[in-house]
Amino acid sequence: MHKNIKLTVAIIIFALAIWQFVEGYIGNGIALIVTTLIVLFFYVRNEYLLLAFLRLRKEDMNGAAKWLAKIKNPKTQLIKPQEAYYYLLKGTLIQRENLPQSEKYFRQALSTGLMMDHDKAMAKLNLAAIAIAKRRNREAINLLREAKELDKKKMFLDQIKELQHRIDPTTKGRKFVPKKKKRRK
Repeated sequence: MHKNIKLTVAIIIFALAIWQFVEGYIGNGIALIVTTLIVLFFYVRNEYLLLAFLRLRKEDMNGAAKWLAKIKNPKTQLIKPQEAYYYLLKGTLIQRENLPQSEKYFRQALSTGLMMDHDKAMAKLNLAAIAIAKRRNREAINLLREAKELDKKKMFLDQIKELQHRIDPTTKGRKFVPKKKKRRK
């Protein structure tokens, strides 16, 4: 459902609730206020996106893709933060089949504006993996550095080390520091 339609429905239901309070029907007014809150919740958290995240949590990729497919136009159906998570989920789901399209979705998620640092780190980590697969090591090193800075809770430390090892196999247990050019005196 279009995000503006949800907002309009919430306003109408809220107006009905106020009318019910004025008429003296307190129970009806309270029920309509609760209904307004439910509609507003689904304005802030899109129902299809929530169901896709639940399917992804159960590792049902096909089910998550099915729910994401119900979002026809993310720009009109979702608010800006939801749109970023839509692109992040879409990129994650198609990463195995279509790397260029997946890369596009991850970049779009980052440019749209992911809310949390660990989500930005995950998107940059996936972009680094794609860059390594395309043999763009310099870009991958920069993305890994950015992901490491964003990963304050060290949730992706193992994945970062694995990708660093794929770039330079000599970095087994050592800290990864890209080689700097020597300055001439």
